[in-house]
Amino acid sequence: MPRRQASTILARCQSTTAISGTSNLTDDIPLEGAFSQHNPLPSPPPARAPESAKLAALHARLALPKSIPLETIARALITSSADGNQSFNNASLAELGRSIVNYHVLEYLVCKWPRLPIAILYEALRAFAGRESLEQVARRWGVDAAAAPGEEVDPGLLQWKPDPIVAHNSRWAYVRAEAERGNHYRRGMSSRVVLDDAFGDAHQAAGEGEPGLAKMQAAAYTSFVEAVVGAIYAHSGADTAKTFVKSHILSRDIDLSRMFQFQLPTRELAMLCAREGFEAPRARLESETGRRSRTPVFIVGIYSGEEKLGEGAGASLDVARRVASMNALKAWYMYSPGNKVRVPSDMTLPDAKPWKAPHIDIGEII
Repeated sequence: MPRRQASTILARCQSTTAISGTSNLTDDIPLEGAFSQHNPLPSPPPARAPESAKLAALHARLALPKSIPLETIARALITSSADGNQSFNNASLAELGRSIVNYHVLEYLVCKWPRLPIAILYEALRAFAGRESLEQVARRWGVDAAAAPGEEVDPGLLQWKPDPIVAHNSRWAYVRAEAERGNHYRRGMSSRVVLDDAFGDAHQAAGEGEPGLAKMQAAAYTSFVEAVVGAIYAHSGADTAKTFVKSHILSRDIDLSRMFQFQLPTRELAMLCAREGFEAPRARLESETGRRSRTPVFIVGIYSGEEKLGEGAGASLDVARRVASMNALKAWYMYSPGNKVRVPSDMTLPDAKPWKAPHIDIGEII
């Protein structure tokens, strides 16, 4: 990211007022308003970035390449709510970084768990790259927020202010005129895929569901993480940005099995077996204890022919059967070829092996 030119900094740091040309001055006392007046900036000038110890420590803590200057990291800490000038805030870097993060997380999820339902895929993406998750990443980096943005603030502090109007101004495109007319027809997952954002959430217009203070603060921290990824991509290339995302975002341990929720697990399992050509599933009692006591435990297994699909325990036979059906469905949907899966972006490496397409599932049960 090129540093700002000195002329730009001067033009932004001060504004001058011309002295009125009077030829009959009788003394040396200047008229009121003749001095140059300094207008405070909404954010610290980039010339102060090399002087900040916080910026240098953050740069070293993240092990960023030397090709990324401190001025770029300082810009990544300035949100659009603190400075509305897009030449000085992190809006463009955050938009670039958001696309890169979502791309690498999605390709990882699709290649590692190819049978995930689309609703679970959205929630898994939110768990890795959502606003709350990236806020935790930024806080673990040791990023502190300034009490209020301004020219005198240390460039190593995150600068934001609660501004709901700026928080809603996040769409970088035009909205069709007929979009609102079709909102009442949106009922299923297809509309979330086609019309909504990366997490399947409907876009909100300004003034609708204004975010609270905590949400706006989380959005500020999130924009910093995304801006750092965008800066790495711009200065050091795609491979370095991918390694950074893999180390700081994809390295988190998230249990996807807890995201599943089935309404009719036995029926869905029967439909799955019929679609795949398996024998109809049957429940068998594996073991039990305390049938006539206050706390009985039944262990039921679900079988398709001689193959065991799942097992579950419960306080009654019906509960154990439902739990076993859920576990069988989770085992199907969470199929994975292994931990070390190849993703399409691996083909950009110079010594990449020939590409072998991953498993592509027929789809979820509807």
